[in-house]
Amino acid sequence: MKIVFMGTPDFAVPVLKRITEDGHKVGFAVTQPDRAGNRGKVIFSPVKQAALDAGIPVLQPEKLSKDEDALEKIKEFAPDVMIVVAYGQILRKNVLDIPRLGCFNVHASLLPRLRGASPIQHAILEGDEYAGVTIMKVDEGLDTGDMLISDRVRISRMNFEELHDALSDMGAELMSRALRMIESGEAVFTKQDDSLSTYAGMITKQDGKIDFSESADAIDRKVRAFDPWPGAFCEMDGKTVKIWKAEPAGSGAGDMEPGTVVSADSSGIKVICGEGALLIQEIQMPGKKRTSVRDFLLGHEIGKGMKLR
Repeated sequence: MKIVFMGTPDFAVPVLKRITEDGHKVGFAVTQPDRAGNRGKVIFSPVKQAALDAGIPVLQPEKLSKDEDALEKIKEFAPDVMIVVAYGQILRKNVLDIPRLGCFNVHASLLPRLRGASPIQHAILEGDEYAGVTIMKVDEGLDTGDMLISDRVRISRMNFEELHDALSDMGAELMSRALRMIESGEAVFTKQDDSLSTYAGMITKQDGKIDFSESADAIDRKVRAFDPWPGAFCEMDGKTVKIWKAEPAGSGAGDMEPGTVVSADSSGIKVICGEGALLIQEIQMPGKKRTSVRDFLLGHEIGKGMKLR
């Protein structure tokens, strides 16, 4: 089929690669405009780089629905379908009406749960047993379109990066299957039950702040959900430190205040939480690299009774 692909981050790249491997003709890869990195260096989106590597023409409109030149190029290509994977722009009717068979989205949640920008992080944060991917037909709402197929994976103790990669590969496989169903006319869609929908909003740096009055389980999920960005952090001895690896460590210690260190040894730093205790195993001081607590304690003294805030 003739396809226009829309996507921006790493999550979208396996889908783009898979549809080209399946023999579909990708006329354009539409992605967000380049941005300036450190020292003014221009940074391409992962999708742009993958498209250039594959010889696929790239379009980067600031606002696709209002970019007449980009829209005209897409119309001239006359795509059978458009595929959207974390593109970063809401598509309006003048865009959705272009492809002959419709516009389809790879969304990293089991819709209608976790519509929005950060479903992978929120699946971990909210303690879901499973995360998944849904292929849906795009409408003018926010992840509200009719669903075609989905699949799921058990989260267990995966962090964001691990779950992201698992769902990205799953999305590529599901989209490959979905295109075969669409092309053969066998696609059957199911409407979402809006009464069951939840929303996963944008993540900010401040979301990584640890509140030790929360349960150890909740803090553990925050550490995993925000690795590698924005990172879960707290204040230790007046310095902001990031916590990269931790796990719940049983019950607390009587009436001790949340954030109180009860032990620090090669196994980790054990901290009282609002419910239970947390064993911190990997840490990062400002301007330093991540390090195990075992190595960290060789150069830092963490005494019983110290407060983390």
